[in-house]
Order: sequence, then structure tokens, then C-alpha cells
Amino acid sequence: MKRLVMWVLAGLMTLAMGWATAADATLGAGDVVKIAVYGSPDLGTETRISQSGNITFPLIGQVKIGGLEIPAAERKIASMLDSGGFIKKPQVTILVTAISSQQVSVLGQVNRPGRFPIEGKRTVLDMLALAGGMNIDGADNVTLIRKRNGTVTKETLDIVEMMRSGELQRDVELAADDIIYVERAPRFYIYGEVQRPGAFKLERSMTVLQALAVGGGLTPRGTERGMRIKRRDAQGKIQVIDAKHDDLLQTDDIVYVKESLF
Repeated sequence: MKRLVMWVLAGLMTLAMGWATAADATLGAGDVVKIAVYGSPDLGTETRISQSGNITFPLIGQVKIGGLEIPAAERKIASMLDSGGFIKKPQVTILVTAISSQQVSVLGQVNRPGRFPIEGKRTVLDMLALAGGMNIDGADNVTLIRKRNGTVTKETLDIVEMMRSGELQRDVELAADDIIYVERAPRFYIYGEVQRPGAFKLERSMTVLQALAVGGGLTPRGTERGMRIKRRDAQGKIQVIDAKHDDLLQTDDIVYVKESLF
């Protein structure tokens, strides 16, 4: 299933790349822009937007373009060139060559954690794909932390269920400084007379028999009779439960496999 999700994520990323356009971008501090004026190659400029949102452009000096979408910034520079009497009806184009102002953090159990620019519209799945998808220890759920109008919100998204059901309306659009955090998947433990005792990822609806298979099966001395589950109750005390093959495991359960007496 994990491999399927990876492939689907990669496909969505490819589609998203196609949908996004530079015109969707809002310019901000730290962005590097390349500006050209048709017919006036001497005015061509590549510059970084200052923290105050300004750039310095030939002939017109300081121009505030931070917070504007690209078409609006193009019109503003063109208007200033025209109204200043420098060029009549200039055609200005802006290309963003480096985005620093609009970034999302993807952290936790992904293959390439880091900060990624929002080029056009980007959703949670887009960003997970850019981060290389979840790694082998990643959980099915991700936490999305957003700050809007001074209020921080936290939301849990079930990525696998989203893909299975096709309910992509939960694949919300992101904004600058949003955080996606992929937690480590829940685990179970198995020991005793199994080939590979240890800690393993707990899959959904995983049974005791499936856990035994994940542990490599029985050793020559092991038996499926008398298996036990050790589980903490609400008070944190360990409870020992006689295990049946189709019992469902819970997070942090410990499965013990006995040695056969015969």
C-alpha cells in the first residue's frame, strides 16, 4: 500500500506542476525576480526583493512590489515607466528565479524533510511528493499546522484513507509558513520463539497471526498455542491477554510466543 501511495503522490505532483503557473505567485521579501522591458534590453534587471518589499529599478528607482501578484507588479512598473515619461506603453515581464517568501515546512518521517517553495497553488499531497513521500517509518496520518490571522490551528489528515476513498477535498491548499509533520508509525513488539523478534510497524487491522508472520514465523521450538499479548491499560499497568489468531493488535502491544513442550 505504501508503494502505491508513493506512486500516486508522484503522479499528483506531476499534475500539480502542470497546473501551477507563475502568475499565481505572490511576490515577497527574499524572492529573486528577473525583470525585462520589451524593446529596452538595457533595463533588464535581476534583483532580490528587500525585507520592506522594495526593489530598485532603472530610471524609476524604488518600487514596492512585495505582496503583489506578478501581473500586478508588471503593471505597476510599466505604469511608473510610462507616467515618468521614460517609455510609452512599455511591456514589462517578471520571472521569479528564486522563491524565499512563500515556503512550507515538511518535517518528520519523510525522505527529504525541509522547506519547499509554493510555486502557484500547492496542497498537502503536492508538498509530501516534493519531500519524497513518507519514509518506511512514516505513519498514515500527517499533522498540518497553520497560522491564520494570528490563530494557530492543528489538523490531522489521514493520507491513506484519503487516497483510498478519493476524498481529495481534504487535500487542502497551503499557504506560506504552514507546517506538515509526519509522525512515526505506531509499532508493536514480538519476542520469544520467533525467527525475527523485535519492533515492527503496526499496520491497520493487524492480527496476531499477521504479527507472527512479520516476525518471521515460529522457530523450530515455537508453538502457536499459548501466545500472549501484553498491553498497557488506561492506568498504565501491563495486562496479559491470551491471544487468538484473529485478535487485533493495538499500538505498543507486545506479543510473546512460547516454546513448545513437545
